[in-house]
Amino acid sequence: MRITRYDHDYSRRKFLADAARGTLGTGVLMPLSKAIAANGEISKAYPEELLSIEGYTKGKIKTGDTIDAKNVELVKDLLEPVRYEQILKQGRRLKVGKTTTDVMRLSPWDYVEATVKNAGQAAFDAKGNVVNKADGQPWIGGNPFPEPKNGLELFAAQTLNWGRHDASFYAMKLYAVDQSGDVRFRYSGGWCEFSPVARVTMDPKPYWPQNKDKLRFQSVFFLEPQAYRGTSFLNIWDYDHSTFPALYGYVPEFRRIRQFPSDQRFEPLIPGLTLFLSDAWAAGDPLYTWGNYKVVGRGPFLAGLADGWASDHPNWEHKTHGGPKGNTFWDATVELVPEAVIVEAEPVKFPRAPIGKKRVYFDARNQIVIGMVTYDRNMKPYRSFDGAYSLYDQGGKKFMDGKHPYWSWAHVTSSDIQTNSVTRLEQVRALESVYQSGANDPKYYDKYLTQAALQRLGAV
Repeated sequence: MRITRYDHDYSRRKFLADAARGTLGTGVLMPLSKAIAANGEISKAYPEELLSIEGYTKGKIKTGDTIDAKNVELVKDLLEPVRYEQILKQGRRLKVGKTTTDVMRLSPWDYVEATVKNAGQAAFDAKGNVVNKADGQPWIGGNPFPEPKNGLELFAAQTLNWGRHDASFYAMKLYAVDQSGDVRFRYSGGWCEFSPVARVTMDPKPYWPQNKDKLRFQSVFFLEPQAYRGTSFLNIWDYDHSTFPALYGYVPEFRRIRQFPSDQRFEPLIPGLTLFLSDAWAAGDPLYTWGNYKVVGRGPFLAGLADGWASDHPNWEHKTHGGPKGNTFWDATVELVPEAVIVEAEPVKFPRAPIGKKRVYFDARNQIVIGMVTYDRNMKPYRSFDGAYSLYDQGGKKFMDGKHPYWSWAHVTSSDIQTNSVTRLEQVRALESVYQSGANDPKYYDKYLTQAALQRLGAV
């Protein structure tokens, strides 16, 4: 019999004691940042019981096993309530993978290197914007707060760079599934992000001088079905964290671009989807249009961080299961995250928002979002988001991002809790052999991120 030095209660007591003192320092046995700085590994920061599903469940669930209705009670505390209910009652399943301990596999390589290089150089200026404290200029790259002290710092880092590349393009397929299991809508299209500041890969760095006052350019457009082909939206974000983005849209039937109200961020982009612009990366609005950021919990969690890439399919398309007709949920692999930080926030500049608050789960290892639940104005659970990331390097196959394997999201499940409808998103390799997923291509700006680009896309 092997006696462990640190049991579940030890970790729980540590998390609760920190909460009582109002501190957020991550790690249990030692500060997480020191463990990572030593050798890029997290293992020394946590007891063995938080580094494997076997340790957490005392061998009742093992790496390679599947979590389903028969054993989900063993890991109920590792799930947000929505996934728990879907597993218990709707046939959802989660395969369990090995916990990732190498932080270089949890974000783009250049982003991690910049985070280490620029550690300690970020601050909030008098207006609350994240700046390089040496000169008061916009942030210079990587995570500005790798040792977060509060919920605001976690959200600030997430809002600054959603996908953690200087530029990203995601070819996507989307499926809206109703409560009876029927796929009511099928869409395909592209999503593009482009950072003029805090650049770590594309030249010029760290800023694109002519747009140094902008935080990001972001667009989304649709190719299928034919009725919505060419429908597109363009967001242009000011670097001021309290300023609403300019929002433009191209409507094919009118053959023109129109400007939408800047706070119109809580409506489905197109019919059937349970997705709003506000939902993007759990930080789809400027930092100070939300407020009352507060840490409400810490502890282990189950999330998809390593094996989301469908490398066995030529177009990276994923398989499904569960629900009334076997197509409601993605086949997914999760791992035990030793420590998640749960942060709540409330909309403060949206008087008509249908959301009263959101609760977002951050992975303490890399501060990436690993789950979100939103609540309606009556504070009842409204919608839930969970997904999977991946380093696109598995099974002897690689998809490269320059010198290193690509890192990105792979699939997302967005659940409307009140209607039991689900929207599934997946990143695919390409659409129509033209629109290809990738990162850090300076051509993305002219191709996808101007009003002229929206008109071209609408005419295709």
